[in-house]
Formats: sequence, structure tokens, C-alpha cells
Amino acid sequence: MIATPFLAGLSPVRAKSLTATFDAGRMSSDGGLVILREIELRLGLADIVSAPLRDDRDPARVRHSYAEMARARMLMIAAGYEDCDDVDALRTDPALKMAVGRAPETGADLMSQPTLSRLENLAGWQALARIGLGQIDLYCRSFTRPPARIVLDIDDTDDPVHGQQELALFNAHYDCTCFQPILIFDGVSGKPILALLRPGKRPSGEEVAKVLRHVIRRIRRHWPHVAILVRGDSHYCSEPALALLEAMRCDYIIGFAINSRLLEIAAPWRTQCDMRRSKLKPTVRRFHQLPYRAREWSQSRKLVARVEATSLGADVRFIVTNLEGRGKALYEKVFCARGTAENLIKDMKRFTRSDKTACSRWQANQFRLFLHVGAYWLLHTLRQAAPKRSRWRGATFETIRRTFVKIAVRVEELKGKIKLAFPVSYPQTAMLAVMTGAITTRAP
Repeated sequence: MIATPFLAGLSPVRAKSLTATFDAGRMSSDGGLVILREIELRLGLADIVSAPLRDDRDPARVRHSYAEMARARMLMIAAGYEDCDDVDALRTDPALKMAVGRAPETGADLMSQPTLSRLENLAGWQALARIGLGQIDLYCRSFTRPPARIVLDIDDTDDPVHGQQELALFNAHYDCTCFQPILIFDGVSGKPILALLRPGKRPSGEEVAKVLRHVIRRIRRHWPHVAILVRGDSHYCSEPALALLEAMRCDYIIGFAINSRLLEIAAPWRTQCDMRRSKLKPTVRRFHQLPYRAREWSQSRKLVARVEATSLGADVRFIVTNLEGRGKALYEKVFCARGTAENLIKDMKRFTRSDKTACSRWQANQFRLFLHVGAYWLLHTLRQAAPKRSRWRGATFETIRRTFVKIAVRVEELKGKIKLAFPVSYPQTAMLAVMTGAITTRAP
């Protein structure tokens, strides 16, 4: 007979002894996984990731389908278990088993870490390309009706490596050896569109143009007449990228790196702003527009200059755009809104741990990145299920996870049904019911 584990040495409460044993029955600390399962089924995330993979296994000996493995991995990441090793401790967890589609008690246990690692190393570049296109298709399908206009925020980030990994390079800007993946988000809804693993160096203009060409073409297969605005930082401003966007009838508003010629042009503006400062007006900001043709540009384009003088001195920044309008509105209302994309990247890195790209082969790391994008979709969709004016719409993924995923649940498998019992003291019962209703009323 195996002894029941217990916690020893607990202090009494109101003169009553306190005992704690691990015999409460089949329970899980991740009851919200059953809600994430509903999101995954409706988005079809596991099928997007697994369908392009070639399965040469003997069907008679297969215990875990690729879709089940991908689903389990994305659900684990969304629940805060970003390491592949975590599955060994969660193979028997009743909530995770149900979320993957298996009975909590009579169903077979889930896959092991080596099985998941083999899945991550399975995809070749052609399968990865199809997965990437599938995630762009998912973005388009996520709208109930075609939008009239969308905003694509493109940016990159550092992904430090720790070992001899393919595509890893030393990056002087980040002062580390890293990957530098390109990420594209919808700047209005916050939905992910593409996450592309690449070497740890700044992308060239030709590379940026190639990425944007594939993304825009795929989106316009779904929405031929959608207006597209592309926003990016100054290192996305190159002749190949700008010429492509103009040829594809896209709007753009992109930062432009200052140079000696522009410093000379802006010198009178900086002096003027600095002279207008006073104790009553410590900050002066002005905007100017001018036609400009850089050395490598094929034509003249419109620059907007933002000139600002503060107690720290005068500063000037430039953007290039083909949008009509006044410089102040273009800079403050349109361009500065791209700062949201930086927060979205932080959400993906901090709360889904998308920098857990520790495989040696770049293909395996790209596959992992796609799995983390899937986990981002799960948490983002769960957050969007909250009422628009509720505080949960602005909550971080970690707050959403701790409140609506990390819920204790007792699972009882009966002959004809599975019964879930959540704590009576759970503080967000009403909100969880509202969010679940919003998710389940959407057709799978």
C-alpha cells in the first residue's frame, strides 16, 4: 500500500490542528484549459500547424496524432508551461487531457517530451512556408466581414541564443548573439499575422520587400479591395520596400533615419523652436513637410519632420509617407500609434515566452515560433471575449492567464458524461460565464 503524501509541520488554526494530504481526487489547477480548447477548436490552430507535416508513421502504431501534439503544446504554452519538458509532469493532468480531446480518466495519457521534440524537428522549409501562409489565412478568417482598411505593423526583436544554433549571429546593437525575427501584427486589433525567424542582423531592403510581398498577396487573396497601411521603424525604409508598397497600391508611414543633409535643413527649425521656449511653455513642438529624394531612391517622396525643443535641447525626427494630410496628425495620430506593436511583441515574448527557441536547427525553432503564435492567439481571443468596456480588455496576458486559466477544478468521469466542479469561492464566476458564452456561440 502506497502512503498518501502530506504536508508536515503546519501551524494550528484557532487551536485546531491542520493536516494537508494529497488525496482530493482527480483535480487540476488549470481548469480554464477547457475554455481555451473551445477557442482552439474554432480557430483550427492545431490543424494549421500539423496539416502540412508529412506523416510516414505506421497508422496501426500511432498513439498521438500530430494535431493532438500541436494542440497540447500550444495549450501548455498558453497556460504558462512554455518548456517542452513540462509535458512529462502534465501527461496525466485531467484538464489538459480533456483539452486535447481525451477522457480525463479512461483516456490514454498524453505524449512525452521526446515525442514532442521529434514533432518540432519534423518540418522542412516547405511545410513551414505552408504553416506561415496558413496563419495569415487564419488572420483573414478571424474577421466576420472583410474590413475596409487594415494596418500592418512590422517590426523585429532580439531573441538571444545560448549555444551553437543555426542562424545565430552576434548583434552589436543588442550586444548579444541572437536571432532577429520579423513580426507583423494588425495594428488595430492586435492579431498576429506573421512571425518569421531569421538571422540576428538587421533585415535588408530586399528581404523586407520579399516578406511584405508574400503577406500582402496572401491577404489580398481573401480581400482584393482592402486598403492596407504599412507602418515601421526607420530600418524598414528602403527603396525596395517603398517601391513594392507603391506598386501594390499600399499606403505607408515609416520612420526615416536622419542624415547630415537633413540636419542642415532642420537647423533653422530647431533654432526657432528653441527660441520660442519659455517658463510658461517649456516644450515647443512644430511640424514641417518637405519633398525629399534620398540617394538610393528612384523618386522624390514626402517627408514629415517633427521638431521639438525641451530643457534637454532641440530634437528632430523624420518619417516618410504617401498619405495625405497635415504633418501633426500624420505623426502624432498615425505614426506614433505603431508603438502599440512594440507592446504586442512584449506580450508575445514575455507571456508566451516566444524566445524559447533553443533547438539547434532553424527549422525546429521556426516551428516552435509558430506554436507560440498559436498560444498568443488563444490568450488574445480569450481576452477579446470579455465585454468591451470591462477592465479585462486592457489586462495583460499574465492577468488573463492567472484569472481565467489557472482555476482549480475537480474532474469526475461518469458513464455518460464528464462533470467539472469549480470552487464556490472563485471570484470571477459571472465574467467567466460571459466570456465562455461569447466564445462558444461562435461556430467552429
